[in-house]
Amino acid sequence: MIKVLIADNHPIVRMGIKHVLDAASDFEVIDDVSSTTELFKKLEVVTPDVVILEMDIPEINGIAALRKMKQDFPDVKVLIYSGQSEDVYALSTIRAGAYGYLSKVADIDYIITATRKVSEGNMFITNELAQRLAFDEGTQKPRRFFRKLSSREVEVLKLLASGKRNKDVALGLNLNEKTVSTYKARLMKKLNVDNLVDLLQQAKALELY
Repeated sequence: MIKVLIADNHPIVRMGIKHVLDAASDFEVIDDVSSTTELFKKLEVVTPDVVILEMDIPEINGIAALRKMKQDFPDVKVLIYSGQSEDVYALSTIRAGAYGYLSKVADIDYIITATRKVSEGNMFITNELAQRLAFDEGTQKPRRFFRKLSSREVEVLKLLASGKRNKDVALGLNLNEKTVSTYKARLMKKLNVDNLVDLLQQAKALELY
């Protein structure tokens, strides 16, 4: 049996995922949690094969939670299941330690396929995302820039796009303000802009808000 722990702040989503997995014979949903505090407490007492994690779960953002799980619970495999844009976040979360990324707009059947594949230690992305990564069409130029960003740069850009000041970004990511300024300069270079307004507009164009 593939033991699964669901971490999502929406009760209806947790119930829906459990319903889908319970319909398959080889899954056991051992528990579900609604915050990262609950998640890490639960991981102290249970050992799931796969954690299905919402990117925007409260308290610690998904990428930071991934890093902590990779450090403290290295045997647990993580599948991100999120409403955030797949072609913006998938590679960043995989770089941070996720085994796969599944958008909440994907077909329901993908939940079973993705969870099973991740449990086997294999990476999962949808065929649609794989095609977008393989074929860089001219209309996808902004997203090609975006795929050059590290997971930490994604975190910084997301916080800046949400209206946070350098000081707030530094506090939220446990960095100093000078480091945040350095990240901001890198982001401008990688996203081919030369001022903060254009940087934030680029973030919004990438659905990073």
